[in-house]
Amino acid sequence: MVQGVATDKYGLGFFGLAYYEENKDKLKLVGVDNGNGSVLPSMETVSNGAYAPLSRPIFIYANNSARERQEVKEFISFYLKNAGNLVADVGYIPLTKDEYNLEINKFNEFIK
Repeated sequence: MVQGVATDKYGLGFFGLAYYEENKDKLKLVGVDNGNGSVLPSMETVSNGAYAPLSRPIFIYANNSARERQEVKEFISFYLKNAGNLVADVGYIPLTKDEYNLEINKFNEFIK
């Protein structure tokens, strides 16, 4: 998509901030106006919610029967404990430690 947008004078695309960061020499950002003036996407504006409604967290889903399996419990636990470090490696924006801890606690309560 980067190539298509970058090589077309009228090209327009929507994709994650991480892809923009990797290709900012070829692309130009467009701000979003959610009623409070135009806001460009950045690590800060996505993290603090100012770049809305186009930013969102990444979700992980497991159905009830899958969550009963030990390997699924272990994977989700690993994911929640390490996602904050791993997402930064690919340019995604991690939640706060408190937000991860909240999700870990909710998951642990659910699997009891």
